[in-house]
Amino acid sequence: MKVYHNVNEFSGVTNPVVTIGTFDGVHAGHQQIIKRLNEAAIAIKGESVVLTFNPHPRLVLFPHQHNLQLLTSLEEKTALLERYGIQHLVIHPFTKEFSQLSHADFVKNILVDGVGVKKLIIGYDHHFGHDRKGGLKELEKMAPQFGFELEEIPEQDIDAVAISSTRIRKALQSASVAEASTLLGHDYCISGTVVKGKQLGRALGFPTANIEVKEQHKLIPPNGIYAVQVAIGGPAETIAGHNGIFYNGALSIGTRPTFDDGERSIEVNIFDFDQDLYGRQITIFFKHFLRDELKFVSAEALIEQMKQDKKRSIELLS
Repeated sequence: MKVYHNVNEFSGVTNPVVTIGTFDGVHAGHQQIIKRLNEAAIAIKGESVVLTFNPHPRLVLFPHQHNLQLLTSLEEKTALLERYGIQHLVIHPFTKEFSQLSHADFVKNILVDGVGVKKLIIGYDHHFGHDRKGGLKELEKMAPQFGFELEEIPEQDIDAVAISSTRIRKALQSASVAEASTLLGHDYCISGTVVKGKQLGRALGFPTANIEVKEQHKLIPPNGIYAVQVAIGGPAETIAGHNGIFYNGALSIGTRPTFDDGERSIEVNIFDFDQDLYGRQITIFFKHFLRDELKFVSAEALIEQMKQDKKRSIELLS
């Protein structure tokens, strides 16, 4: 998959078949749209193109709202779109100025002059341009004028996308990670850099890799212990399928209450693994929720529970 960080970089593509959206999570509903996009591209001997935006439009249009929770970072979304067969991804900068573009200028400047759209596939009730004044009626008038085909995805399919996004977030917020992964059509994951922690796990005989997640709006599941699989590398290597080596592990999200730490951390004990990971990216795939975070009366009691967590994780992941 080729990635472009501005529509002005995009050129030389035969019969672009385009869809537009944020595609957060690239979940099972989105995958139906992607499947249709790829089918349409094959039918006209063209190439599939997703046009998306960075940062997320809500961060620009509503900068004082701090409740945005993303299912995927930009890197993760890019890797998933590659995994599902998209040939070209255009990540256009979303700015205040860009948001003022009229729907007519958006079609002409971005879709026609920028991408050279041959066929546009949009979701039911899709709106775009300044104040979202552009829609199906306007596109039906402009498509013949600019020589591109137009296809609208049925209402029920788009409803499935919206419902899935809400249900996935609710599932993750309640630690139902297996349900979330079913709705996504792939395991929910977090990617980050391994940083030096307080090495409490090593002292207890369960060395952990402490993860620093770069995307500040990434939805992190609640505090607790999870059975996970871990791949060494960032999203481009692991999610897109270029690195097929996965290790079993137990992930802890929380504040280490037994030690009255107070600072929230994300740390994973990778089973039967002893490589130095400091400074490297890893990707963690959630499989099962094991238990809530607990405060133990002693370090010995915690060690005994961690042994049980490892045993249970291995059972669930085998």
